[in-house]
Amino acid sequence: MQVKIFKAQVPFTDVYRGEEIITQTNALVIVPGENAKKVNTIGLFTHGFTSHKASILNWPLRLAEDGIPCILFDLPGHYLGTFSEVHSFEAFKENAPLMFATAIESLKEVLGTNQIDFDCNPKETKLIIGGHSLGALLSLMALETDKIREFSTKQCVAVGFGLPPQGVTHVFDTPFYRSTLKVRGQLVSPALNPDIIFPWIKEEKEKLDLMGEDIYLLTGEDDVVVGKDGTERLAAQLESAGNRVVVEKPKKLGHHLPENAAPHIRKYLRDLGFFN
Repeated sequence: MQVKIFKAQVPFTDVYRGEEIITQTNALVIVPGENAKKVNTIGLFTHGFTSHKASILNWPLRLAEDGIPCILFDLPGHYLGTFSEVHSFEAFKENAPLMFATAIESLKEVLGTNQIDFDCNPKETKLIIGGHSLGALLSLMALETDKIREFSTKQCVAVGFGLPPQGVTHVFDTPFYRSTLKVRGQLVSPALNPDIIFPWIKEEKEKLDLMGEDIYLLTGEDDVVVGKDGTERLAAQLESAGNRVVVEKPKKLGHHLPENAAPHIRKYLRDLGFFN
């Protein structure tokens, strides 16, 4: 089935020298072809730390083939996607999760400009929101934001995500991994340096305050970043707070290959009825 791809942008509110500024990040809107069936569902996705939107491009491509319009956006301060800077880490912590809500507006604008008929009513439209690694965290945080809360039916897809390992040396602490950060740290704004963002990611994982959400945690058994039981322990934490969590652990889904999650995501959402 054919799909159509349009260029778009998603705004991010930063703070520079005490003043709010708006920077734009690149995005792609992927919509079903002209003869595709209409599905009253939309998808919002973003990528992992030091990565870019192409790393998970086949997620929305697969969904668009089944009739779901999607938007896939780059995170600010990630040079592989958009040459934008993040000046304030505080602004990133506060406003990066809000980009999912503004991505909806960007999606609607592209649909309207190209005369693609789609009524995005939060009470009737199903929402798929998700990401890989850092993007997974931000999508979970976005569930708490006002605009996303408006959707009556939504599913969060978190790939390559879990709590840090316990009682073992985490890959983050190995000499090899630390050496790779010397390169990766140069692929993001200085405000998002690994020494700054990694402790925050760990803290946010442990204090996720969600209730009554539907969450799909998809992590490969060979994902050395998440570790052996990090996803299961995160699932237990989320379930204890009253969320409905499904964990899937394919044998082959390395942390560096998030595109391989696409068929698993597609099947899971199809089984839930998101393509109806």
